[in-house]
Amino acid sequence: MSITLDDLRLIQEVATHGSFSKAAASLRCSQPQVSMRVAQLEATVGAILFERHRRGVRSTAACEVLLPYLQRAQAQVEEGLLAVKGVSAIPKITIGSLPSLAHTIFASLLGKLASAPMEITCTTGHSNEVIRGILEDTVQVGFILDAPAMAGIQMELLWNSPIIAVAASTHPLATRKTLSLADIAAYRLAPQNWGDECEVLLSTLRSLRSEPMPLHRVAPANAARALVLEQGFISFMPEMTVVRELRLGSMVRLPVQDLPQWYWRIMMAWRAGKQISPAKQQLLETGRALARALRPLPE
Repeated sequence: MSITLDDLRLIQEVATHGSFSKAAASLRCSQPQVSMRVAQLEATVGAILFERHRRGVRSTAACEVLLPYLQRAQAQVEEGLLAVKGVSAIPKITIGSLPSLAHTIFASLLGKLASAPMEITCTTGHSNEVIRGILEDTVQVGFILDAPAMAGIQMELLWNSPIIAVAASTHPLATRKTLSLADIAAYRLAPQNWGDECEVLLSTLRSLRSEPMPLHRVAPANAARALVLEQGFISFMPEMTVVRELRLGSMVRLPVQDLPQWYWRIMMAWRAGKQISPAKQQLLETGRALARALRPLPE
């Protein structure tokens, strides 16, 4: 038995509503028709797609694997129909990024590609979530932290971004030429939770304080950035997360001489082994140009 376009929509409707009867109402057919067709489709694919229970149905793991493929197939058919009707189908690209990098990357990329012939969707997630999106083709290009080599994923290093101490340009320490961790230990501190080394830094800062004071570890970078600019905190962050503020002068990098050399290795990732579309190629080249433009600032 073949699977039709109506079947693609049926499976998506059942998964969305969690109910055969609600899916039937949406599709303007009867509940028994939906139930029978789902059973036929399960026999065709050789897997149970929905777990039946007293209050409705729930998508199985097999259904969750299948759904992204159904959505892509339906989208491609719709684009093809538009092309047949003479409507120019503008390529659609989805960019994924860590939440802490979105502030820097999304605005810069969309600014450079504002007139490019493509529609861009921006989404955020942890590195593993972005990679999963790339493998499923729901994300075409991702900006993630360095990860082990993975089959099907091409990765390219864009930035080796140092962890730096930052403060607002109006902070009392902003004009100091040299500082140590001991010099700033008594101030209000809120490091961005950038990784395992953050706990090492917090332990060091606690040992340098003469009396107990709270240390706030925050994420994503937007939270640390707001505390620095609006509440007078000092933060420790990957430089790429605040490079725009450093260039504009609203933040300054504090010259902390004994801050260990820690880094965020930021990668651009995309699906390997597939022909790259012109829109995706333009996005990759723009990402590389952005990397060159936003190199770490001199101390």
